[in-house]
Amino acid sequence: MTAQPAEQSGWRMPPMDGYTVDDLLTLPDLPPHTELIDGSLVLVSPQRYFHFAAIDLLVAGLRGTVPPDLKVAREMTVVLDRRNGPEPDISVIRAAAKKGPRQTYFEGKDVVLAVEVISPESEARDRLTKTHKYAAAGIRYYWLVEMAEPDEYPAVEVFELSEETGMYQSAGIHRDRIKVDRPYPIDIDLTAIDNL
Repeated sequence: MTAQPAEQSGWRMPPMDGYTVDDLLTLPDLPPHTELIDGSLVLVSPQRYFHFAAIDLLVAGLRGTVPPDLKVAREMTVVLDRRNGPEPDISVIRAAAKKGPRQTYFEGKDVVLAVEVISPESEARDRLTKTHKYAAAGIRYYWLVEMAEPDEYPAVEVFELSEETGMYQSAGIHRDRIKVDRPYPIDIDLTAIDNL
């Protein structure tokens, strides 16, 4: 069997130097939740129910106490630089960054907290690649969420950006309940995922 050229198979040939954020935001017919990492388009695999339920639980909890100068957004592109436009599962942004209902992205400088719910296919990106990219962009807080055994509740590892190193340092792992004071007072019962 002979391979078809990319143009004939319906796939577009990537540019010689990779894609840019402009491409990500304007290419027609990209699948939902496509991300741009180092100039490459990353297509998201179908997700498990845990992934959606964890996002719903955390979004509701974050919105419950969010101060008026911040907003909570889910699954929006965050432009870090010309070749990187990841899509955190949840972002806490400065309220002034919300421009209107047709907005399709936020700038990295406006993100206060990025949250990623780890899936098997995204684990390396979430733990390694995005950790470095979010830190380099100056996003002060980063949460990694995964399914904890044996109860399958979310476990949330909280990271804070170190001003000395410019890298994230773990501020602890929260199971059953996440109660933190930064970036604002947050208290979420993680076992409530059973109700979703």
